[in-house]
Amino acid sequence: MGLNFRNLDDRTRALMLSEIDRDITASTLYLSDNLSEHGKEKYPELLQDAVRTGNDDTLAMAIRGHLNSHEKPRKLKTGGFSKPPVMRINAHEMLAEGEFNRFYIRAMCVRAMEDGLSGVVVFRAKLVKNARSASEQLIGQTIHTEALLSDLRNSSGIDTALGLPPGPNSGLSVQL
Repeated sequence: MGLNFRNLDDRTRALMLSEIDRDITASTLYLSDNLSEHGKEKYPELLQDAVRTGNDDTLAMAIRGHLNSHEKPRKLKTGGFSKPPVMRINAHEMLAEGEFNRFYIRAMCVRAMEDGLSGVVVFRAKLVKNARSASEQLIGQTIHTEALLSDLRNSSGIDTALGLPPGPNSGLSVQL
């Protein structure tokens, strides 16, 4: 079950598509190493389709068949690399939720700025069994829109300086 995006309407979807187009034009759209080569080719279109008419669950189902069978080997502390682990069973969901949410948050920041709001409010968009204390501390906080938008635009696919979204499966997003 995906995230509950409180402000996901036609205006937000249009802003999300604009942010995706921005990344595609700048060649900065995050293409996960978990995606197969064919998956990397199809991903921009699958992402745009999910934003137009669906949600993170729609995206997860669309990319499910476009993943590699194994993850990349991990670097070992002793040097060298591990044997490539089998792809996690929920890898498609983690990727879809994280990236759909990133573009949603970016759209919320743009929308807030257009509406003259200086911040967006963090909320729990998905129930989680074991909430991280760092995530719990963010709920209800107002985050400055320009700083958050800049952070998300400059750190595609990696952890952000401001900690939003705060890692895979956090269940956090923002609202106006």
